[in-house]
Amino acid sequence: MERSLDPAHLRGSIVVAVDGSEDGERAVPWAVDQAALEGLRLAVVSAGEQSGELVERAAAAARRLDPTLTVVASAASGDARQVLIDASTHAHLLVVGSRGRGTVRSMLLGSVSTAVSAHATCPVVVCRPANVGPTEAGVVVGADGTPESLPVLEFAFRQASLRDLPLTVLHSYWDATTALAQHDRREGGGSGDSGGGPDLADLRATLSSWMAEVAARYPDVPVSLLLKHGLADEALSPRDAGWCDMIVVGRHPKTSLQRLLTGSIATAVIERAHSTVAVVPVGPRSS
Repeated sequence: MERSLDPAHLRGSIVVAVDGSEDGERAVPWAVDQAALEGLRLAVVSAGEQSGELVERAAAAARRLDPTLTVVASAASGDARQVLIDASTHAHLLVVGSRGRGTVRSMLLGSVSTAVSAHATCPVVVCRPANVGPTEAGVVVGADGTPESLPVLEFAFRQASLRDLPLTVLHSYWDATTALAQHDRREGGGSGDSGGGPDLADLRATLSSWMAEVAARYPDVPVSLLLKHGLADEALSPRDAGWCDMIVVGRHPKTSLQRLLTGSIATAVIERAHSTVAVVPVGPRSS
């Protein structure tokens, strides 16, 4: 008999998915902390034949981590990706685990976290293997300066505020002149002057104005604006570990031009990052 998740358990909750793996177990402590920070119920969910036993065990572990939380457990049958995408229509936030760093391995094994983050209607947090030691930037959010992406910025400010962390608002830009100048510097030729590249002072002023209203609502959050030349996914998830605690990236609707340009950015960041990644859908949410 088909089993489905109870929407009443999920509505407005922090929902964490478990599957019995080490990757799934990594998501539970993060979700427990998030539920405590936001004062919300925690719903532990799982899908598959053994999901009932798995979800009860994970829920018991969550209660041990924080006995003050309200924790509910729900199991469903069916494909885990579709179960979680359906759950996202009711959840406040969906938390999933992820395999270790490496795009090839992720592609070969298939990634529930990537599929869910690409289609969920609520924000999705993908818990990557944890950093070891202190980080430099706190929460980092990718910024494109569009009005549609303000909810992404708002999400990042709120997470930084909840965790008492600094926020870095990162905008990446690309132009052929700057790329050529960087190539010349590496090859030891030319002055390295970007010449006709973008006016970074104007770009900084535009982005500062764009984020000012949201920043004013979070005066407790130290915020810095970082402009980096290069591709967005590489700027947000550099090779060096220990850069930040969380990366926040937007995901545009499939029907928009921005989705074509940035839809793969979230996937690339999830596969490359050493940090927890939050993917925030941009545009109206389905009810």
